[in-house]
Amino acid sequence: MATELTNIAGRMRRLVLGGARNPTEPGVYRKVSLLVLLAWIALGSNAISSISYGPQEAFRALGQHTGLAWLVAGAMVLTVLVITASYMQIVDLFPNGGGAYLVASKLLSPGMGMVAGSAMVLDYTLAITISVAAATNAVFSFLPGEWLGYRLAVAAAALAMLIVINLRGVREIIAPLIPIFALFLLTHGGAIIYALLVGPGPAGAAPGTTTAAEPAALGTGAALLVLLYAYSMSGATYTGIEAVSDNMGLLAEPRIRTGKRTMLYTGATLAILAAGLLLSYAAMGVQRADGMTLNASLFASLATGWGPLGVVFMLAALISQAVILLVAAQTGFMGGPTTLSVMAQDGWMPRQFALLSDRLITQNAILVMGVLSLGLLWLSGGNVNLLVVLYTISVFVTFTLAQLGMVRHWWIARSDTPGWMPRILVSGVGLAATTIILAGITILRWRDGGWVTLGLILVAVFVAVLIRRHYTRTAQLLTRLDTLFTSNLPVKSTGDAKRAPEEPPPSDTNTAAILVNGFNGLGLHTLFNVLRIFRGHFKNFVFIQVGVVDAGRFKGVDEIEDLKKSVQADVDRYVEYMRAHGYHADSRYSIGTDAVHQVTSLARQIVQSYPHSVIFTGQLVFPGDPIATRLLHNHMSFAIQKQLYHEGIPVLVLPVRL
Repeated sequence: MATELTNIAGRMRRLVLGGARNPTEPGVYRKVSLLVLLAWIALGSNAISSISYGPQEAFRALGQHTGLAWLVAGAMVLTVLVITASYMQIVDLFPNGGGAYLVASKLLSPGMGMVAGSAMVLDYTLAITISVAAATNAVFSFLPGEWLGYRLAVAAAALAMLIVINLRGVREIIAPLIPIFALFLLTHGGAIIYALLVGPGPAGAAPGTTTAAEPAALGTGAALLVLLYAYSMSGATYTGIEAVSDNMGLLAEPRIRTGKRTMLYTGATLAILAAGLLLSYAAMGVQRADGMTLNASLFASLATGWGPLGVVFMLAALISQAVILLVAAQTGFMGGPTTLSVMAQDGWMPRQFALLSDRLITQNAILVMGVLSLGLLWLSGGNVNLLVVLYTISVFVTFTLAQLGMVRHWWIARSDTPGWMPRILVSGVGLAATTIILAGITILRWRDGGWVTLGLILVAVFVAVLIRRHYTRTAQLLTRLDTLFTSNLPVKSTGDAKRAPEEPPPSDTNTAAILVNGFNGLGLHTLFNVLRIFRGHFKNFVFIQVGVVDAGRFKGVDEIEDLKKSVQADVDRYVEYMRAHGYHADSRYSIGTDAVHQVTSLARQIVQSYPHSVIFTGQLVFPGDPIATRLLHNHMSFAIQKQLYHEGIPVLVLPVRL
C-alpha cells in the first residue's frame, strides 16, 4: 500500500512539475537556457512591466504642473539609457551573472557585496509581490467596483500558481507567451502614438494645467523642485533593468552577446514606452479614478466612442499588461533564487539554497521567495503605492552600489584600459542619477514606508552575518580536521605491506561501503572509525562519492566534466591507500543533483555485487548542536539512512565530533 501511494505521488509530481532532467545529458544546458527573444520576454519583462506603475507615480508627482512632463520624460529616457549602458559593462566583466552582488563583492568589499545581495533578495521579493498586485489591479480596473473585495485573494491565488509554475523551470513558461508579449507592445505602442497625435494636450485637457512654457511661468527654482520631486518618484520606472546581468547563467551561449542584446532591447523598449506613456497622460489630461490605474484611465479615454472595438482594445491592452506583469513576477522567481544561490556558495545564506532539484532549478530558494512574497502581499494588503516605495528603494540601493563599484574599477584600471574615460563617465553619470533618486525617494517617502525598506535590509544583513559567522567557524573546524588526518596519514611503504590483488574479491566477502565527500578529514575519520571499531571484520572496502551539481556547477559542459574528474580523483586516492595496506578496495561514483537519490542507487549496486555489505557514513556533530546547525546543514546521512532502511540495507552513521 505504501509503495502504491509513493508511485501515485511520484506520477502526480511529474504531471505538475515535469519529469526529471539529467545534468550530464548532452545539450541539457541549452535546453534550459534562454535565447535573446525568450530572454527579452523572461528577463526584460521585469523592467518593461514597470510602465504599469512607474510613469504614473512621476505623473502624479507633477500635480497640476503637467506641462513639465516632457522634461521628466527626457530625464527618464536618459536615465534608462545610462543604467542600461552601465549594466552592459557589468555583463562584460561578470559574464556568469551575479549583478550588483558580485560587482560590490569583487570591486568594493565582500561586506558591501553582502549588503547589495541582501537588498537584491528584498528587491526580487518585492518584484514578485508588486507585479502580482499590479496585475490584479489591471484586471480589476475593468471589473465592477463591488468585486474589489476579492482582489487580494485573487492576487494570493495567482502568486501561489506562479510558485508551482516556476518549480517546472523557465523556458516552458516563456515560449507560449510570445504572442501576448507582441500584443502588449502593439496595444501600448499604438495607444501612445494615438494619444500624442489626437490628444488635446495639457492646456486643453484640464483646468489649472499648463504648457511647455511652464518652467518660465513657474519660476526656475520652483520648477526645479517640482522636476526633482517627479524625477525621484519616477524611480520605479527603472526597476528591473538589472535582471539580465543578475541572471546571465540562464542565457544561451554566446552568453555575453546574448546578454548585451537582451539589455539593448529591454532598455530601448522601456525608454520608449515609459516616456511615451508619461507624455500620453499629459496629452490626454488623464485624471486619477478610484479603482483604476492611470493606464486604464488612458485606455478608457482613448477608446471613448469606439463602441465594441473600444471594449476589445481595452481588454486586450489590460489583459496583456496583466500577463506581462505576471511574467515580471516570474522574473523575480529567477533573479531572487539566483542571488540566494550565489550568496549561499559564499556562505552568506544557507547552503541548501544552492542545491538544484531534479528539474535543474534551485527549488528551495524558489519556495522561500514564494513564501516571503505571500507574506509581503498579505502585510501590505496588495497596496501598490506602498510596495512601489519599498521596491524602488531596495532596487536603488543595489543600483548605487553597482555603479560605485564600476566607477572604482575603471578608475583603478585606467592605466591598463584604453578608452576608460567614456566608461567611467557612463558609470559616473549612472552613480549620480541613482544616488539622487535613492536619496530623494527615501527622504520624500520616509514616512510612507521608506524606513521599512531600510529596516528589512538591515534585518537581512544581520541574518547574513550570523550565517557567514557559523560557516566560517565550521570551515575552520573542518580545516583542523583535514590537517589532523591528512598530514599524519600513516602510509606504509611498498616494502612494509603486501598490496591487495587487483582482481575483485569473492562476492561473499564482508564489505564496508563508505560514503565520502572528497579526500579529507571527514572521510578519513569515518574510514579509521570503521577500521578501529570493526577490527579485521571487513576485508573489502568500496568508497562512494556523489558529485553534486549545484547552481554554481550547472553552467555548462566543462564544469560538469571538471566535477567528474575531481570526484574520480578523490575516490581513487582512497582506493590506492587501502590497496597499499593490503585490503581489497574499489569505488563507485556518480554525478547528479540529488545526493540522496544517487547514493541510494549506488548502494543498491554494491549490495547486489556484495550481499554482505554495510553502508557507513559520517555525520558532523557540532559543539552544543544549536538550532542553527539543523537549519544550515542538510544532515544528508540521516536521509540516506532512512531511505536505505526501507530497502533493508543496513546503514551505520558514525559521529564526527568537531
